[in-house]
Amino acid sequence: MTSFENQKFNTHIVDVDSIMEVEQDQEEDPFLGFIDYARSVLLPEEEGCDSNGNREETTGPGWSWIACRILKTCIAYSSGVTSAILLSELSQAWNEQHRARAPRKRPECINQLKKKHGRKKLPNTVSIDSIYEKSFLSLSSVLEAVIVDAFLLPGTNIYMLRLGDFWSSNTIDLYLHRRYYDLVDTNNGILKRGREISLTGCYLRTASEGSGCPRLLPTEYLVMLLDEDQDDDAMLLGAQFCSDSFSSITLDAVSKGAFYSLYARIESIGSLETQGKFGSIQRKQITLVDNDGVKLKFLLWGEQVLLANLLSVGSMLALDRPFIASSVDSVIEACGELCLEYGSATQIYLVPFIQQEEQVSISLTPNRYQGSRLPSTFDPSQGPKVSQVTLPCDSQGSIDFSNYPFQSFVTDLRDKMTSVSLYGIVTDIFRERNTAEAIFSLRIEDTTGAIWAKLHFSKSWSLGRLGLGHTIYISGLTCSMTKEKLVEVLWFESDRSSFVNLSCLPALLNSSCLHQLSYLSDLSIQSSRTHICRVWLDQIEHCNVNTRFSHAVCGHFANETPCGLKCNFCHCNCDAEVMRTFHLKITIADESTKIFAWCTGQTATELLQISPDEFNELSEEEQVMYPSSLESERFMVAILNCKRQGYGAGEDPTLENEGVSWEITRALKCE
Repeated sequence: MTSFENQKFNTHIVDVDSIMEVEQDQEEDPFLGFIDYARSVLLPEEEGCDSNGNREETTGPGWSWIACRILKTCIAYSSGVTSAILLSELSQAWNEQHRARAPRKRPECINQLKKKHGRKKLPNTVSIDSIYEKSFLSLSSVLEAVIVDAFLLPGTNIYMLRLGDFWSSNTIDLYLHRRYYDLVDTNNGILKRGREISLTGCYLRTASEGSGCPRLLPTEYLVMLLDEDQDDDAMLLGAQFCSDSFSSITLDAVSKGAFYSLYARIESIGSLETQGKFGSIQRKQITLVDNDGVKLKFLLWGEQVLLANLLSVGSMLALDRPFIASSVDSVIEACGELCLEYGSATQIYLVPFIQQEEQVSISLTPNRYQGSRLPSTFDPSQGPKVSQVTLPCDSQGSIDFSNYPFQSFVTDLRDKMTSVSLYGIVTDIFRERNTAEAIFSLRIEDTTGAIWAKLHFSKSWSLGRLGLGHTIYISGLTCSMTKEKLVEVLWFESDRSSFVNLSCLPALLNSSCLHQLSYLSDLSIQSSRTHICRVWLDQIEHCNVNTRFSHAVCGHFANETPCGLKCNFCHCNCDAEVMRTFHLKITIADESTKIFAWCTGQTATELLQISPDEFNELSEEEQVMYPSSLESERFMVAILNCKRQGYGAGEDPTLENEGVSWEITRALKCE
């Protein structure tokens, strides 16, 4: 990285001269306008108000929730979407996620607990009502339940638990696993009416003719929840779990039959791993810290990894009789010699981490609400106002912006922000050269400025073709503060993050609700938005058609080197991952003007109506004559400025546009 890049990296960069032009582009952006419209439909004016009639913006879907689902629908319907399709998909998804059902007769013990229930749902949590609706339950599903009743099946010694939850009007019966029978004594047992439990790894026995209601078959993977504010639970923790510590464990004592009851905080939950030393087996590694600050690993093996679904970072874990193993036997890379495992006699209690919330101030200016709906009480003439929304934060003080009701901008980014989404333009990108990992630095610009983000990929670049000037939506960003007091923005490839290149989205051309047709004369050298235009091919005699090799992973050109083909974008050898593609420079025209533009990949194939391999097989004379057959062919195209002032260092880092200012990113032949 150059010294100039070092100075600008991880800082907000505001180009005052071009902000007005960019703001005008964004204000007219139909995609942002549709998000605004969709939110107004999902959250009508009469809803989402407090007793004083003020807007409660957090009651509706967040801006990023709507944007992400619109884009998912566009990807699913590549031939195009309508407003009705999008609103139907959004409404169905929102209703499924926030189905509000009045309980027919919810047990009173659940109603009492619900008043103080402040925890965030665990991932994979399902409701009892949904089990009845779908007659299905996956092994990885989580039930966060309350015991409504514990009883013996008549004429047997089989214990049953009748379970309810906070979101359902139904209850369901569970055959209790025998390892918990000692805890279900009807007089003194902990598994009794009103006890909260979490369970996973359940099989569903569906109802059949004459067999009554669905029931849950026994599962070993059950965690009992404790409340330190309840006297009985506090006494249990004090009497059973405060005597032992990690430092008191010795392998010698374990070999003589000693067992331990341990109490510690969950510091981290590792990702799923596969071990091969003793055959292929899955493993989860959980780091625990006791009250003395001593750390130990708690390992889950094979099917036991499902237990990790019931745990959350920051919660206090009470482990009764864990299996004590040496780190050598457990094949872990640990400094100490001990680790904990889930043994046949182990029972788990959990004091859940209560999700804290923090008030986040929102400046109510017109700029803040671009792409979001203004509160009905907002009056621009009164100047800026300040409102607040309540967002969850974790034990480290990081605030979760996944359901932030408004669009986030570059200028909003601060320390300890997670699950942030941005909508903007790519103005520079390069691969980090000082690491073996696949890390790319991306400069994103919106109406308020620009910032660098580091994209971390699990293996290699996986986002398809991306170039300067492309419009993107990115979610799952995290922000932290560097030692130099600069904001560092990171993105990690995962199921909870997303990255969509709207400029290359096939559905965009046929989705009139998400674009507004432009004339070529509307394009400005300062324009940052992707424009949709109806054009024809013109001045075919000046058409320049070349075939080149491109890296199939990223769609960028590969050049010959002494060591083979090397990708200009990924900066890696790619001999085994190349495909032939077009490098096309052509004049397009409409009723207003003409412009000279370039394109590659599927876009060029669509414009030329021939594949690169087929074109390459033509004779040299046929290749020269071929473009003349396309004159006046009409297309719908997505076009953008790939050389606007402020992009990169003034040059395309992949050497693709070669001085041409306009790129056609998608094309569709008009019938």
